Amino acid sequence: MSTFAIANAFIVPITGEKFTGTLLVKDGLIAALGPDLQVPGDTPVFDAEGAWLLPGFIDAHVHLGMHPEGEHEAGSDVNEMTDPNMAAVRAIDAIDPFDPGFDDALAGGVTTVNVNPGSGNPIGGQTVAIHTHGRYVDEMVLRAPSGIKSALGENPKRVHGAKDKTPSTRLGNAMVIRQAFIEAQNYLAANDPAKRDAKLEALGMVLRREIPWRQHCHRADDVATALRLAAEFGYDLVLDHGTEAHVIADVVAGRKVPVLIGPLFTTKSKVELRGRSLANPRRLAEAGVEISIITDHPVVPINFLIHQCTLAVKEGLDADTALRAVTLNPAKVLGLAGKLGSLEAGKDADLVLWSGDPLDVMSRAVRVWIGGKQVMEYDAATRTPVVASRKVVPE
Repeated sequence: MSTFAIANAFIVPITGEKFTGTLLVKDGLIAALGPDLQVPGDTPVFDAEGAWLLPGFIDAHVHLGMHPEGEHEAGSDVNEMTDPNMAAVRAIDAIDPFDPGFDDALAGGVTTVNVNPGSGNPIGGQTVAIHTHGRYVDEMVLRAPSGIKSALGENPKRVHGAKDKTPSTRLGNAMVIRQAFIEAQNYLAANDPAKRDAKLEALGMVLRREIPWRQHCHRADDVATALRLAAEFGYDLVLDHGTEAHVIADVVAGRKVPVLIGPLFTTKSKVELRGRSLANPRRLAEAGVEISIITDHPVVPINFLIHQCTLAVKEGLDADTALRAVTLNPAKVLGLAGKLGSLEAGKDADLVLWSGDPLDVMSRAVRVWIGGKQVMEYDAATRTPVVASRKVVPE
């Protein structure tokens, strides 16, 4: 149905006060909402019976569709590790929308994700923001590209060092990035249409601030390097992971650089993760850093996104800040805050009805809509999330 209302819901707009009331959807958009909203008499009305209505959650750092759980190398297309500079590769070219992780995302109330290449290279490739339901990836796209993935620290130096190639150190990681941007600056200055270069064109989008630089970094010294490179070349920086970003949180906040913190459910499996703590989101937020919380799926299953928020709240993170960290804040990072991330008139009707407070681990997503279309309903009788078919059924 193109027009319908959700009534008797406890509505959490993210940008305003919570209230019990009604939300009206028309042609895939939120038309109106309020505690005393009156809807036309012929409008289909769904009675939420007091359930909580929130915007769909957004996970701004995943590998959905590129690295399915359990398929290992046979199904993984997340890292093109044949050259340290892979700015030209695009995540969109390797996403399988039938990865079961997309159904898990809907079960966890996640309606939008940003799919990233992996961290095996200093420059990993172009990211893409997509919805979590669709028949083929092109109809799921919200922004392409939504950034370029880059990595500092252990992963790229291990991958290429094992081949006796640069980079094999943190020195080499930074050098590869710096040299690539110098070449891109020269390419842009030459402005010769006869000499097109896919890598340099991609880096040019970053230098022109059309898309952000998505910097994978864990250790505080790598965070400092990320800030140094961004200052040198003048691009918009986003810190992905930021495990030890709290160590220099005042500097990060002063530069107005957002941090995508996570994954938070992992063990301290390598040196870079010794500082991992569920208290780190609070430490960053208290310092004035705008945070988003991420799963890095499949590192942490995507349906556990909200549970990471819950445990961060347990360690002192403000509950409203936790909800913004999976709604409006990642929407800003992805350049989609005008469409997603809060319940406001004119925004896309990406909605999730929860049985109760989503920060309560006993609550669950019971209905999910993307663009006003219902894509998931929880079947209480079978205790199963039922996802709408991703295939077109002939009439």
